[in-house]
Amino acid sequence: MDVKKSPKASLEDKKTLFILMGLVMVLSLIYIAFEWTDKEVTIYDVVDTSLLSEEEIEIVQTAQELPPPPPPPAPEIVEIINVVENDVQVAEVEINTEDDKDKAVVINAPVSAPITEEEDQVIFQVVEKMPSFPGGDAALFKFLSDNVKYPVIAQENGVQGRVICQFVVNRDGSIVDVEVVRSVDPSLDKEAIRVIKSMPKWSPGQQRGKPVRVKYTLPVNFKLQ
Repeated sequence: MDVKKSPKASLEDKKTLFILMGLVMVLSLIYIAFEWTDKEVTIYDVVDTSLLSEEEIEIVQTAQELPPPPPPPAPEIVEIINVVENDVQVAEVEINTEDDKDKAVVINAPVSAPITEEEDQVIFQVVEKMPSFPGGDAALFKFLSDNVKYPVIAQENGVQGRVICQFVVNRDGSIVDVEVVRSVDPSLDKEAIRVIKSMPKWSPGQQRGKPVRVKYTLPVNFKLQ
């Protein structure tokens, strides 16, 4: 009786595959045999020398500071006492504590420093004590009202107003350098200057207790009735 095999169970068709697999295994074993060795292999790491040079540590030699020497000892002070015998004679000094009641005491007045020519020419605007008219401001206004004569030309033309004048009060109280700083009319200006020049001497201004020259401003009013 013949036994029939199934085509799937037949190994004849897979003979070539088995041969190739066996060949690959043989070649692999031969390669491993050639590559196998007993020698030790040393692997060196590659180090960048440029990095080593940059990372070098600089060692600075420092000088050790020595402690300062101790201060020299203070010199000893030796006090020498001279012993004086009791039999030494000492001169006697008499002190009179009684006041001389009958002796007159004279107090001289303080002498002020002389005023130089340069100081005499200085003109002050404001001083500690300003110059003043004899009798005060009320006497000044009365003097102006009694002595001002209204110019006829100004009356006829109906001219009126305030003339502002400036003048210098000297150290002796005299009035000098009269001028008009705000004019109204030539006739009124002339009359204001005349009245100011006719004024009596003023009490001079003072600076630090000394009479000085002071510039003074005075308005003169002209008003028609």
